[in-house]
Amino acid sequence: MISVENIDKSFTLHTQGGVSYSVLEGVSFRVKPGECLVLNGPSGAGKSTLLRALYANYKVDRGHILIRHNDQQIDITEAEPRAILAIRRSTVGYVSQFLRTIPRVSALDVVAEPLLGLGVEQDVAYEQACTLLERLHIPERLFHLAPATFSGGEQQRINIARGFLPGYPVMLLDEPTASLDARNRQVVVELIEEAKARGAAIVGIFHDEEVREAVATDYLEMTALESAA
Repeated sequence: MISVENIDKSFTLHTQGGVSYSVLEGVSFRVKPGECLVLNGPSGAGKSTLLRALYANYKVDRGHILIRHNDQQIDITEAEPRAILAIRRSTVGYVSQFLRTIPRVSALDVVAEPLLGLGVEQDVAYEQACTLLERLHIPERLFHLAPATFSGGEQQRINIARGFLPGYPVMLLDEPTASLDARNRQVVVELIEEAKARGAAIVGIFHDEEVREAVATDYLEMTALESAA
């Protein structure tokens, strides 16, 4: 589902005299259906940068990132923007650490929107969204409120529901349990296990060691680079 071949990524700080520094060098791995690859390493090792590159938010300097989309291997390092949007719509889901929503849009609308974008009937999409929100212990009284007013943990659970509901074949998870209590961390572990069972390929960063050990089928050990010019 995912094939990463020898990618490099560096950043240039134009506000600091053009200093550049490398974050990723020669990173390669593959993730098959049903596998969860955990990115492991200290802060600054490039874990979130790698996830953003897999989602085509960051353009890499060298190498290839191939995603299986509609039975084709698409190299997202060379794909047109229209192809990237199509991949994000139906193949690759991304759960970030932060919920970004349009003001005054309800939590239920936020969670159901990806399903509606896939052509799922409105009644079905909202019913499934309600079921997942309940599973993540979001009170029904909050369903029709804007999540910008929610606590950090509640916002993260909205983010998780939105990311898991469509059943994407590829999932990228950036600290999905960081702000959750033990009860809701366990729900996320169950959702990840269910995604693996249906054949999803997952790449994730997990702050909690117990969560890492529960979901990982393999690890990619990463270290912070010190090169700068």
